Amino acid sequence: MKTSIKRITGNWDLGYALDKHVLSSVYLGDNAYGHPQFDTSRSEVGEALFKLKYRGDWAQVAPLANELAVSIYPRFDEVGLLIPMPASNVRPKQPVTAVAKALGQLVKKPLFENLLTKTLNGTQLKDLTTKEEKREALKGSFSVRDEIDGTGPWNALLVDDLFDSGASLEAACAVLRDYPKIKKIYAAVLTWK
Repeated sequence: MKTSIKRITGNWDLGYALDKHVLSSVYLGDNAYGHPQFDTSRSEVGEALFKLKYRGDWAQVAPLANELAVSIYPRFDEVGLLIPMPASNVRPKQPVTAVAKALGQLVKKPLFENLLTKTLNGTQLKDLTTKEEKREALKGSFSVRDEIDGTGPWNALLVDDLFDSGASLEAACAVLRDYPKIKKIYAAVLTWK
């Protein structure tokens, strides 16, 4: 899978994204139902993520996890555990969790899929334009469940699908910083906007 690794900055210790999500998008007009239509070109990673999230193509999980394991995971020191970013939309099966689980199996690290939780408040971040609006909408959304045995602290790898303003990752990291069993927080993201 072709990638263009980018470092992402925020309140985490170190973070990277595999590639840009959309390379180009041209408006074609509205369809018969009044919905806008686009001719969109995505990176390989972006296309795989699109197929996984919006077409239910679960065969994309393994190649995405493998690319994270090969291209991003080795950049972090002493990862002790993985945490998937909680989803913003309720789905029967969560794409980010599936990728994080597959990555955990590849790198032989435990996944704590319920450690970080998010309260859904009905506001879609994609509908907000500024980082400040997104921060405001995310206030109080994240919490930590103490499901790690032992005292730690461990370095955690937070896995997410799309990096835009960084507001969600920052809100999640702020809550994780207050959890004494977590030391360093690393971020591995599939794509950036």
